[in-house]
Amino acid sequence: MLYRENGQFKTSYQSDQQIFPIAQDRIVLGAVLLFAFAVVPFIATDYFFQAILIPFVIFALAAIGVNILVGYCGQISLGSGAFMAVGAYGAYNFFVRIPDMPLIPALILGGLCATVFGILFGLPSLRVKGLYLAVATLAAQFFSDWMFLRIKWFTNDSPSGSVSVSNLQVFGMPIESSISKYLFCLAVLTIVALLAKNLVRGAIGREWMAIRDMDVAAAVIGIQPMYAKLTAFAVSSFIIGMAGALFAFIYLGAWEPAAFSVDQSFRLLFMVIIGGMGSILGGFLGAAFIVILPIALSQILPLVAGLVGLEISTVGISHAELMIFGGLIVWFLIVEPHGLAKLWSIGKQKLRVWPFPY
Repeated sequence: MLYRENGQFKTSYQSDQQIFPIAQDRIVLGAVLLFAFAVVPFIATDYFFQAILIPFVIFALAAIGVNILVGYCGQISLGSGAFMAVGAYGAYNFFVRIPDMPLIPALILGGLCATVFGILFGLPSLRVKGLYLAVATLAAQFFSDWMFLRIKWFTNDSPSGSVSVSNLQVFGMPIESSISKYLFCLAVLTIVALLAKNLVRGAIGREWMAIRDMDVAAAVIGIQPMYAKLTAFAVSSFIIGMAGALFAFIYLGAWEPAAFSVDQSFRLLFMVIIGGMGSILGGFLGAAFIVILPIALSQILPLVAGLVGLEISTVGISHAELMIFGGLIVWFLIVEPHGLAKLWSIGKQKLRVWPFPY
C-alpha cells in the first residue's frame, strides 16, 4: 500500500516522462539526499568518512561511467583504471602548470583528457566485439601504466611517478576536512548521476541500448554504430576520468601510477556486475557492496574464527575477500545477471501489487 500509484494522474507528456513519475520515488530520493547532505556530516566520524563514505561516493561515480559503456552500450571494457589514471594525471597537470587554476575546471579538463583517451582506445570497437574488445581495452591499461612511469613530463619530472596536490579550494572555501571532501564529492556525484539518468533516457541512450541488444538490427533501422559506440566511450571515459581525478585529489592526495592498476579496472567491473548492468542505481549498489564488504569481513571473520577456536590472519581475510567476490560474481551471473538493482526493482513491483498475488 505504501508504493501504490493509485490517484497519481498524469495530465501532461512531461509529467509522464519525468525521471521519477511516482511520487513515492521522489519523496524517498529527496529524503535520501537530505539525509546525505544535512545529517550525515553531523553524525559520521572521521574514520567513517575516510574509510567508507568518500571511497563509496567516488567509486559510485566511476561505476556509473563503466555502466554506461558496459551495461547500456554492451561494450566490454577492462581499461577503466587507465581512464581514471588519465583523468587524474590530466587534472594534475592542468592544476600545477596553470597558475591559480580552480579545482572544478581542472577536474573537468582531466575528464576531457580521459575522453580523448577513451575515444582513441574505443576505435577498435568499430571492428571487434566481446573478448577481443576486452583485450583491446586492456591494452589501454598497460599503455597508461607505461606512459605515466616512463614519460616524466606527465608527473612533473618526478623520478618515481609519485605526485601530490595541496591547498584545494572550491569558490574560496578550502577542501581539507573530511566533511568538506565528502560534501564536494557528493555534490559532483549527484549532478553527474542526474545528468547520466537523463542521458540514458534520451535518444542517445536508446541508441546505446539498441547497439547492445543487436547492433546489426540497430544499423538496419538507421542507427550509426560508429557514432553510438564512440559516444558511449566518450561519455563513459569522461565520467571515469572525473572519478579518477577525485580519487587522486580528494581521497589520496598523493599517488603514483600503481594506484590505477588493472585491479581498479576489475574492481569497477565487479561493481557493475554485482550492482546491476544497465542501471544507474546499480552503480550505487555495487560501489556500496564493494566498499563495505572488505571492512565488514575484517570485523566479522575474526569473530567467527574465534567462536570456533581458530585464528585468522590479515592475509587470510584478504584471501577470503577474493573468494567471496568470485563466488558472488558467479552467483549473480547465474541467478540474477542484472544484479542488485534488478532485485530492488522486483521488490518495488511486489509492493505495487501487495497484498495481491504477483
